Amino acid sequence: MTENPYSAPESDVSLVKQAGDSVIPGLNAIKYPLTLSFKIVALAPQLSVTDATGREVMYIKQKLFKFKEKVEIFRDSSKTEVLGRIQANKVIDWSARYFFETSAGEAMGSVGRKGMRSLWKASYEVFSHGADAPEYKISEENPMAKVFDSLLGEVPILGLATAYLFNPRYGAVGHASGKCAMKLTKQPALLARKFQLDKLEDLSSDEESSLLFSFMMLVLLERARG
Repeated sequence: MTENPYSAPESDVSLVKQAGDSVIPGLNAIKYPLTLSFKIVALAPQLSVTDATGREVMYIKQKLFKFKEKVEIFRDSSKTEVLGRIQANKVIDWSARYFFETSAGEAMGSVGRKGMRSLWKASYEVFSHGADAPEYKISEENPMAKVFDSLLGEVPILGLATAYLFNPRYGAVGHASGKCAMKLTKQPALLARKFQLDKLEDLSSDEESSLLFSFMMLVLLERARG
């Protein structure tokens, strides 16, 4: 029998707990747009998220040397308060599904990458906890921008231009509404990798939490491809 690439993890019991309140603490106080910035000098990928007021609202650190990808989301760079975690259901794979949980270990939802389809144009599906059908689809709107950014980014002088000319965009469209609820855009920057996340529609706290975690995972997975 073929393994279902979207099945939940079997080895991590905390990820199959009953879902409780999936609201990220302080979510209502976050002011959009959000700015996502990669730490330039760091062994493990680290991402700082600030809101429109300049306040740091999340700090993401990816675990190194794990057979299954695991990400911890903290309140800020002090890493004293955990807001949640993201873990893959299988060893790194193009069709892996990434499950979200609160700091208390309660299941929240998940995001799945659409396998080989994402090699050319990044495509992800966002699921609420326990749902078989996705609620949102996140798609890359301008895949050629990523191609040129990745190919020319390392070329002297030309690499400086790509930081301003080629900026990939990703939109999250609701399956029911057909409307774009959130949009992520890479920002022009010479010495850093920055993204802007805009909220375009009113969302429930569960939807907003799942989309936020989904975009955090997308940025980590797509960073090496522009």
